[in-house]
Amino acid sequence: HGLDGSRTVQMHGTTVLCVRKNNEVFMIADGQVTLGSNTIKGNARKVRKLKDNVITGFAGGTADALTLFERLETKLQEHPETMRACVEMAKAWRTDKFLRRLEAVMIVADPHVSLMLTGTGDVIEPEDGVIGVGSGGQYALAAARALIDIPELDAEAVARKAMQIATELCIY
Repeated sequence: HGLDGSRTVQMHGTTVLCVRKNNEVFMIADGQVTLGSNTIKGNARKVRKLKDNVITGFAGGTADALTLFERLETKLQEHPETMRACVEMAKAWRTDKFLRRLEAVMIVADPHVSLMLTGTGDVIEPEDGVIGVGSGGQYALAAARALIDIPELDAEAVARKAMQIATELCIY
């Protein structure tokens, strides 16, 4: 918990990056799962397609993330617009007695919007279309922002190169 009593989520073993460039969106995750300082799995699926044109990635506990994926899928059925579904998901995540105990951060993207959702009720749309979460998220975010203006690189190339840089810097 933070000094102000709020929950803080410390992600270890996960880096998820979403890059939006030239009307393309690409999301990538490192797939690493750690227990303490040991890597116990290197190929976890942390990016998933929820419905046509909606992808999501998570940083945090796998069981927590699977629960959140299911809830978000339900919200997308109730509210077809991604932004509205994410706002409703964030409200439920913050207020539901069971959900608010889940520790994860999600990235949700469709052809029109990229969003970061947290258990504190945040729904954040970055102004530059780049989101990085997890223990290596800030490294991946910084690398992607440095690469985004290179004309020869599309969204996928930026994301893959940024993730490579992040994995070289972040031990988790």
